[in-house]
Amino acid sequence: MAKKHKVSDTVVAEAMQVAKATQRPGQTKEQTKLIAQGIQKGIEEYKKRHKEKARALDKQKRKLQQGQSASPSETTTPEPQVVYQQSRLAWGLLIASWVGFALYLLLQP
Repeated sequence: MAKKHKVSDTVVAEAMQVAKATQRPGQTKEQTKLIAQGIQKGIEEYKKRHKEKARALDKQKRKLQQGQSASPSETTTPEPQVVYQQSRLAWGLLIASWVGFALYLLLQP
């Protein structure tokens, strides 16, 4: 037996408000209602994904906290180092532009 998901009234009202704001001239109430239902499903999907991401972040946070509490002998944990890797393409384009500029100045009469 599948459980029916109850949609909050605020989501329904917000979806209807957006549907009415984007309503075209000559559009029937039925069409506006269908658009509102589509917007409502989109809002529900967004909230569902947001909750999943929040749960995953909480799980990672708990794992980190448990890992730190499991090793009390380590008082200082090394912070992750941020490594910036420069693109060779950017440097190549910079050098090519300077060479082109120098050739332009040398070859100009």
